[in-house]
Amino acid sequence: MSAADPTTDLAATSWVASANQGSDFPLQNLPLGIFSEAKGLRRPGAAIGDYILDLPALADAGLLDGDWVDDLAQPVLNAFLARGHSAQSELRERLHELLSDERYRDDVEPHLIGQSEVHMHVPCMVGDYTDFYVGIHHATNIGKQFRPDNPLLPNYKYIPIGYHGRASSVRASGEPVIRPNGQRKAADSDAPEYGPCKRLDYELELGLWIGRGNELGQPIPIAEAADHIAGFCVLNDWSARDLQAWEYQPLGPFLAKNFLTSVSPWMVSPLALAPFRRAMPPRPAGDPAPLAYLDDPDDRSAGALAIQLEVTLTTAKMRSAGIAPHVLSRGSAEAAMYWSAAQIVTHHSANGCNLQPGDLIGTGTLSTASDTGLGSLMEISNGGKTPLSLDSGETRSFLEDGDEIVMRAWCEGDGKVGTVRIGFGECSGRVIAYGV
Repeated sequence: MSAADPTTDLAATSWVASANQGSDFPLQNLPLGIFSEAKGLRRPGAAIGDYILDLPALADAGLLDGDWVDDLAQPVLNAFLARGHSAQSELRERLHELLSDERYRDDVEPHLIGQSEVHMHVPCMVGDYTDFYVGIHHATNIGKQFRPDNPLLPNYKYIPIGYHGRASSVRASGEPVIRPNGQRKAADSDAPEYGPCKRLDYELELGLWIGRGNELGQPIPIAEAADHIAGFCVLNDWSARDLQAWEYQPLGPFLAKNFLTSVSPWMVSPLALAPFRRAMPPRPAGDPAPLAYLDDPDDRSAGALAIQLEVTLTTAKMRSAGIAPHVLSRGSAEAAMYWSAAQIVTHHSANGCNLQPGDLIGTGTLSTASDTGLGSLMEISNGGKTPLSLDSGETRSFLEDGDEIVMRAWCEGDGKVGTVRIGFGECSGRVIAYGV
């Protein structure tokens, strides 16, 4: 879908007043999610302003018509996503019509539910979760802490690095972060000890939701990869740095990562992000060109996304004293990603691996070249060597019990009534002690 498509027209407005100036969820966004009311069933909805449009109720009222309507009666979005971009586009066009034309207001308005009145869930049954490492500034910053003279390993600029995570511990924003236990070994100790993580960290990432999958043994060509991405979210791949330092060789992350992955509950469609596509940043002089299976002219010219990212921290003391959240970072995904979303999907399937509807892929930590856009405390505190100071008088190298991390992402453009903001919603988590 091009930026000229009516559903992405930044001049369009909705009769839902809260969906206009300043909203994360204007008419141009219409992200999908799964919600429930108190003691109610989980069902799909679309965000519009301060509300959720109940899609099964809309279908029951005869206001939706498509061979995909029955899929919207399910408690997860997997079946709907399996239909690909055509079904998403049809639904999006119809919702745009219903929410922009005053003629439909009396019929549609009864099916709007306040977002504050519902509980949000992970939008899909996650069959598999894979985390990549495409944030080159993050990879460089972390590498410098261990290999100052050679921070990036030789394969980094040839291959999108990734590892398989744990799908069962993916949770929606707001889930408590239970401090994990595991083995850790201090540098001056002869043997490891077992106990609570002492270097708990967050990782700022984007998540990719897979829509239409591929058959086992049939790789997804780079020119078709974007068609397999159903949506994007904010993702926090919580990390136990001390556990990871002891366990990761020779097979990589394990208990340090699989205790929790948090996602923002709204699935922002690639169709909504069309006006914010940009050319991939040029590779530095001397860097190798992508191998042929990872190279596509359309992806080079429009594979990056101008998504703004922000992370804030509040401690228990800050909340008690009414102190505003501390901004840990502000940056851009466009400036952080060495590999594009399409390249991630293509490489994931390059050996014939079959992706399935509802699979989740993380980009890896997204940091910018500037210190104001670092995506983890491991970077901000230089591995704990330079703690940051908070307005409460506290310091932090890593997360303490009671600390809350909130991540946000958005795109912005100028519309008829001011700036139009395509928001992703919050991805939050508060740390609690093990056993509490």
